[in-house]
Parts: sequence; structure tokens; C-alpha cells
Amino acid sequence: MRPVYLDNNATTRVDPAVVAAMLPYFTEHYGNPSSAHAFGGPSRQAMKAAREQVAALAGAGFSDEILFTSGGTESDNTAIRAGLAANPGRDEVVVSAVEHPAVLALVRLLEGEGRIKAHFIPVLPCGCLDRERYRAALSPRVAVVSIMWANNETGVVFPVEALAEEAKAVGAVFHTDAVQAAGREPIELGGSAIDLLSMSAHKLHGPKGVGALYVRRGFKLAPLIAGGRQERARRGGTENVPGVVGFGKAAEIAAPRLRGDAARMRALRDRLESGLVGRIRHAAVLGASAERLPNTSAIVFADVEAEAIAALLAREGIAVSTGAACSAGSQAPSHVLEAMAIPMAAKFGAVRFSLSRDSDDDDIDRALSALPDIVARLRDRPARAATGETALREVAYV
Repeated sequence: MRPVYLDNNATTRVDPAVVAAMLPYFTEHYGNPSSAHAFGGPSRQAMKAAREQVAALAGAGFSDEILFTSGGTESDNTAIRAGLAANPGRDEVVVSAVEHPAVLALVRLLEGEGRIKAHFIPVLPCGCLDRERYRAALSPRVAVVSIMWANNETGVVFPVEALAEEAKAVGAVFHTDAVQAAGREPIELGGSAIDLLSMSAHKLHGPKGVGALYVRRGFKLAPLIAGGRQERARRGGTENVPGVVGFGKAAEIAAPRLRGDAARMRALRDRLESGLVGRIRHAAVLGASAERLPNTSAIVFADVEAEAIAALLAREGIAVSTGAACSAGSQAPSHVLEAMAIPMAAKFGAVRFSLSRDSDDDDIDRALSALPDIVARLRDRPARAATGETALREVAYV
């Protein structure tokens, strides 16, 4: 049977039009964009066009506010270090407890070195940020705030425009990791208080190994990578021209169809959720009461290990995730589930389904057909039913 791919928050299929746009820059137009001779011209012009395409997707006011990187992780690291450099008299950083490891690992590293004091803002059971704790952490000591646009595991969307305004009121730099949101949610940076925003091409049907960092005009960015004068002296190293071209093309394709694709994915996601919760006892959708990305659903199945569910689904040709792809293989519960205070009976049973514009009704039908039997086979229902029922009754989002 045709494989069913429901792990698009890990990565997406590269659009054939993106591949076609990239190919000439491996062969015919192979010149270095920094070269002054004729071979560099096509590459230079292609990068200029791609910068405009990505800027348009992000609603940036100027194309030169887009800095190309190797991906979301580099963009996040650049943003946080640049935010600290921009506020040398401050030594505190504010992040949410459910940030991507690209943010959390760096913040913990800097804190362990004694360079900063970190505030990890908790979330409520719905996965939403605790706004009171956030406001309490803001002070004139805070150099940079980094709050993700949308969570990669639950899809919960954070009110980053409002959070940025509050951060700016105390003079802090505000960064948001929008890797999961770009190409799935409308982004309008013009007029916002957001200083820095991370994106990654492979989450929106572009190639892996290329990303972008929006840098608000006027912000003095300390480069993470020293070297040549590439990217207006903000990132050294010869540019990945084919990747940048592919990112631009992916952004150009995504922008006009954003709302239509979102509506279609939301309808598919909602049908999947209602079907699974209706057919499987002791199952609940994480963040169901919160605003979420239209393509993302994290569902907990009490008294079942998500790794076992994912393995059996894989045998049926259905690909899902038990959390962030970069955390796969860990035996510990997801830090996102820990932060949401999920009961132990459900903590190891969270499966993430993430759709894309390629997803269709057949994919949902296959998942709905396979999952109830898989969960039933994995459960020792007479021994565990009461445990699961109690666990999910304790969770506020059900």
C-alpha cells in the first residue's frame, strides 16, 4: 500500500518545482555569488530574488532583513547570542520551558558557564504560556527573550506579537523561533516589536540545510560565524546558493496558498482527532482548548507507550512521531509533556501527527483504520482501564 507520511513537523517532501528551481545552480549557474566576474552574476541575482521571496512570506518590510543560515538551529543560536551582545550590561535570558532544544540547549550551556541567569517560563496544562510568570520575569536585567511562535510537538501557538511588546517595554531584545509556523501561519513582521525570527526551508517543502533569520532593520547583529563579508558581513562563508534558491521558491509557492492549505489541513486534522478520540478509550488531544497550528495534533493514549504505537504503525506503512525528531531515541518523557504536567499514565503515550499540503483523506482513513486495533492490542485493558480513566480525568484540557 502507498506509504502514509504524517510526520511533517520533522520534515516535508521537497516540492518538485523547488527541485527544478535549484538544479541550474548546481550545473549551469555554479559561480560564487561573491565573484565579480560574469559567472557570479546569476548566483548573485538568484540570491537577491530568493531573499525577496522569503521576506514576502515573513511579511518583512525590507528584503535585506533576511539573513540566510544553515537552518533553524543556527538561526536560533545566532539570535540569542546576538541579543546578548546587543545588551552588554544585562545578563538574564527569558525562554519558555517548551522551547525547541536549539534554544534550550544553548541557554543551559550559557547558564552553566555562569554567563547568564535563565528564566524558564512554565506553561499551563493547555500548553499555553503562563503569562503572569512571563511578566514577572521581565526586568531591566533581561537582555533577550526567546519564545517560540508555535510548539513543534503540540502545535500550540503563542501570542508572540504581544509578548514582544512586553519585552520591548523593559528594553529586551525579542526573538521567536517560527520554524514550525512559517508557511503554515500568516506572519506579518512589518510594524511588530519582534527583532529576530527564525525559519527553516525544510519545514515548508524546501531543501534541508538552509534557513533564515529575520533581523529587524537597525538591529546591530553580532555574527555567529566570522569570516568573509557574505550576508552583509553578518555570516561568513560561501553561500549555499542552490539551497537558498530552493528556499525562495518554497516560500513563493507557500505564500499565496497559505490560508487555503491551512483550512484544508485543519479539516483533516480535526477529522483525525475526533475519529481517534471517539474510537479509542482514554485518549485525549493535547492543547485542544488552545490556538494551534492547523496541521499538528498530539494525542495521548493512556497506559500505552507511544514508541510501541509508532513502531506498529510503521509496519502498516504509516509514519508518525513520538515527539520532536531530534529527540527520537530518548527514554525520558518529552520536556514538553513534562512542562504540561501530563499524568504518568499518559506521559509516555503521546503520538504526534503532523500534516502537510500533501496530506489527503486517504491518509486520515488509513490512520483511523489502523490505530484503534493497535492501541487495543498494546493495552492490558482489564488491568489498566481504571488507571487511564483517572489519569485523563486529571488533565484539564480534556
